[in-house]
Amino acid sequence: MGWIIFFGLIALVVFWAIGAYNRLVNLRNRFKNAFAQIDVQLKRRYDLIPNLVETAKAYMKHERETLEAVIKARNTAVSANAAAAADPASPAAIQGLMAAEGALTGALGRLFALAEAYPDLKANQNMMQLSEELTGTENKISFARQAFNDAVMSYNTAVEQFPSNVIANFFSFKLAELLQATESPEEKKAVKVQF
Repeated sequence: MGWIIFFGLIALVVFWAIGAYNRLVNLRNRFKNAFAQIDVQLKRRYDLIPNLVETAKAYMKHERETLEAVIKARNTAVSANAAAAADPASPAAIQGLMAAEGALTGALGRLFALAEAYPDLKANQNMMQLSEELTGTENKISFARQAFNDAVMSYNTAVEQFPSNVIANFFSFKLAELLQATESPEEKKAVKVQF
């Protein structure tokens, strides 16, 4: 009778461990999927930016430095996004993406601020359409970031809570990095794409 209770307790612990492990895997896959949704929207944003710059070039001939800064920031953000997409659990990759996105947001903000001085550019149909698409994409990115942070929060909570933290430590589940606003006040400002 004592052996039955002993083996029953062992079986219970094994089933609990399997369940805890599977829950952690499920939560980790959810935040990776949430990042994939961000990735889709960021790629759309990156595809819109060269068209926006090309449209602006015709009107902003004397603003070459600003246009080049936008393209450089976009290229840096594309590289940072690729690194983060390869491993969304990497704090360094997520921090690199946040910094690159902050720089891109700042460069776009400067572009839109300069565009205000060019009435013909503001009235350009292509520019207005690109601006509208970019605004919609920015909104989708915001929602996708929120979903990602929610998924990361659930995962991190499971990794830290007892008793699932025992399984997390044993199988090397690491905390994931939240997407946070950058520290620069300029980078925290929303990109205004109103024309």
